[in-house]
Amino acid sequence: MRLVVLLLASLLTAGCAGRPVGVLTPVEAAVPEATKVDLLVATTRAPSPDAGIRYTGERGQGVSLSAFTVSIPPDSRREVGQVQWPRSLPPNPETDFATLNVQPLPSVKAAKGWLDSHLPPSRRVLIFVHGYNNRFEDSVYRFAQIVHDSRSEVAPVLFTWPSRARVFDYLFDRESTIFSRDAFEEAVWQVASDPRVEDVTVMAHSMGAWLAMEGLRQMAIRRGKLPAKISNVILASPDVDVDVFASQWRALNGPKARFTLFVSQDDRALQVSRRIAGGVDRLGLIDTQKYYAELEKSGIVVIDLTKMRGGDALNHDRFASSPEVVQLIGTRLVNGQTVTDSEVSIGDRIAAGAMGVGQTVGSAAGLAISAPIAVVDPATRRTYQGQMESFGRTMSGTVEDPGAD
Repeated sequence: MRLVVLLLASLLTAGCAGRPVGVLTPVEAAVPEATKVDLLVATTRAPSPDAGIRYTGERGQGVSLSAFTVSIPPDSRREVGQVQWPRSLPPNPETDFATLNVQPLPSVKAAKGWLDSHLPPSRRVLIFVHGYNNRFEDSVYRFAQIVHDSRSEVAPVLFTWPSRARVFDYLFDRESTIFSRDAFEEAVWQVASDPRVEDVTVMAHSMGAWLAMEGLRQMAIRRGKLPAKISNVILASPDVDVDVFASQWRALNGPKARFTLFVSQDDRALQVSRRIAGGVDRLGLIDTQKYYAELEKSGIVVIDLTKMRGGDALNHDRFASSPEVVQLIGTRLVNGQTVTDSEVSIGDRIAAGAMGVGQTVGSAAGLAISAPIAVVDPATRRTYQGQMESFGRTMSGTVEDPGAD
């Protein structure tokens, strides 16, 4: 509990104080060097009457579909891997991420029309599922950043589930992934069954990895196997109990899709998750040497970011905030290239060899994963000072020197 309190304190005091709420109101922009990223968004969140928020963290009725266009500042005005939030509204597209257009889509047919019109020559689609503690705008802007910085030649599809984006609403968020499981399965199926789509990558972060695996597991059970078009599944810092993952993996019945895990043994968020889960290993926290023999049998590729420099304070979102990693996703993984030690060139090595690449992990018999326990997701950079003060009063006297653990 001491570590939990300290970790929450670090998150709440390190957030971006004063960041404006409601950045999704479209603005007119004429910045020649800015980049426009078009996204198809499917969500199980409840709509908001506020045009700057669009969707709340509560659970909606059915799935809502919409198309977003996000403006990203010129490369000379921003750092790769970072979402540059406006300090005030309206945003300045010269320096800030900004929303240029929002188009509600009334039906699946309309969404498929958008998808078909935005397919690149490769006809690849990237479906992204965010993690715990994310507002709607967090998921939209983070995915736009990933698409832009990875230089992926894909049609981007975001699946965003109800999250109240409050550290202490963990149980609500956790149950919301279960609430959204059927909708995610259907969204992936609709994309994979589109005759114009040739290749689908599913990428999920943190608690979203549990949702993604549950949806894929359910699809495989319902339909006998995963669609052949799902060629890649990328799980970044997956907050999944290893025993549950083994069960999910077995249900996939020998999938042909390539599975890639981004793990880090210094992921402080997952370290807390492991404590709360009774000491059971989290998939994103595994010791690759310990699991190597078992995991090699399944052909799952593990990219160990433990020695990677950079990222957030909790080492939980390196897959998106590290320029080298996010570019690896776009240049190799999404393009269907398997990353192994024998195939990685000097140019592909992350942080000048600071990262171990291509350790295969995960046998059906050896890996397993139980109910996910995600404590914090640093991709959401907000402060919850009021909550922290209340929590601190309740926990006063329990925080000790972390060196005593």
